Formats: sequence, C-alpha cells, structure tokens
Amino acid sequence: MIGIIGIIVVFVMVFGGYLGAGGKMTIILKSLPFELTMIGGAATGAFLISNDGSGVKHTLKDIGKVFKGPKWKEQDYVDLLCLLFELIRIARRNPVELEPHVEEPETSHIFSRYPKIQSDKETVELICDTLRSASMNFDDPHQVEEVLEKRMEANQHHALHSSHALQTIADGLPALGIVAAVLGVIKTMGSIDQPPEVLGKLIGGALVGTFLGVFLAYGFVGPFANKVKSVVEDEAHFHGLIREVLVANLHDHAINICIEVGRQNTPSHVRPSFTDLENALKDAKQAA
Repeated sequence: MIGIIGIIVVFVMVFGGYLGAGGKMTIILKSLPFELTMIGGAATGAFLISNDGSGVKHTLKDIGKVFKGPKWKEQDYVDLLCLLFELIRIARRNPVELEPHVEEPETSHIFSRYPKIQSDKETVELICDTLRSASMNFDDPHQVEEVLEKRMEANQHHALHSSHALQTIADGLPALGIVAAVLGVIKTMGSIDQPPEVLGKLIGGALVGTFLGVFLAYGFVGPFANKVKSVVEDEAHFHGLIREVLVANLHDHAINICIEVGRQNTPSHVRPSFTDLENALKDAKQAA
C-alpha cells in the first residue's frame, strides 16, 4: 500500500508542480508515446541482454516485493521459534524419533502445524539439513555456524540479483534519455527551415526524452531497486534466527535459552514479547 502511495506522490508532486508553474501538458503528451517507446524499449532490451531467463523471471517476480513488503511477519517468527522448540525437544529426548520429521518434513505433523514455513523450501531444508548433520556427529558449533553463514550468504547473493538488475537499469535510464533527446534534436535540425513556434515544439519534444529518462530512473526504477534490497535483507533475518537457535542448541544450552537467543536476535519490529512467546510455546506443548 505504501508503495502505491509513493508512486502517486511522485506523479502529483512532479506534474502538479509543473502545471502550477504554468507548464502545459500538450507537448509532453504528444511526445510521450515515442520517447517512452525508445527509452523503455532500449531499457527492456538492455535488461534482457544482461540477464538470463531465470534472472528475468526472478526480477519480475521480485517487483511485487515493493508493494507486498517482507514475506515473514511477526507471527511467522513466533511460529518458527515454536517449530524449532518442538524439534530440539524431540532431538534431545530421542534422536531416532526426530528422523522422520527431518527426512520427510512434508508429511511431518510438526511441520504441518506451520504451513507457511512448511511451504518454504529453503527454510525447511536449512532446518532439516542442520539437524540431520548434528545427528551424524557433525556437531561442532563453530563449524556448523560457518557452514550456515556461507549458505546464507550464497542465498542472499542470489536473492539480491533482482535489486542489482533494477539498479543497473536505473543507472542507464538517464543516458538512454539523452539518446532519445539527441534523436529529437536530429529531427529538429531536419526542420530548421520551419518557423520558431514549430521549432520550439520540436525542441520541447526532444527534451521530453531527457526528462523521461531521469524521471524513470530516480522516481521509480532506482527506488524499486532499493526497496527490493531492503525487503531481501529483512527476510534474511528469518534464516539468521534459525542459525542462532540451532547453533545455541549445539552449545548444549537449555532449550528455553536457545529459543530466547532466537527471540532476542529477531528484528525489533517483528520481535515477539517474552510473554507472548511463552504463551505460544505452552500452546505448542499442549498441541504435541
């Protein structure tokens, strides 16, 4: 919602200020389809040249993050801590009992209580792979933490591709606007024998290209890139919480301490209170 409001504000402030200063939209509207075809078409072509098919799909999909925001909400962090609590408790009570949950999480009655988490492949694999490794005696906390850190860095690097691709387009749009403007000037020079009022309209139409390139770059595509990056970094905290809890578990801390480590490492804007989490854990125990 706030992304839509931002788009409206950009349009109202830019064009409202232009009209308020006595500007007329006639020249802009007349030139806009042609300038947008040149600038938008060139930007789209450059985007396709610099990305493969999966990168294009990934970027188009991630544009939705500008309007939806981060995938994981406060309740999801509570659910994750409850899930980890149940899995760790089973692992310490009877490691053999844990095996079906980590080998087939899609049929696990514990994972099924948290369908949003269960449907996220990377989250489930991160949890299951770490718990499985611990059961195979790969339980050095420092080594596990290093492995998880590298895995999360690789995931985040891939997730940030969309932001980088959009920022590259944003950086190129002003130059593409100049290209369109130069073509407009060439067109104007071909009509140099026309009266001043005709030349004025031609020059104005050419300048629309420069305006459009800068406007799209700094008013939309650049902010979109920054928002996607912000959302990706925010979502990365979800996997960071998994790392903190499971590494604390390998240090043989009490289960409640492991969960509290996770709670305190949750970003403040989605961090559940101690009381709310305690109540959620009690409910999880009863459900078990």
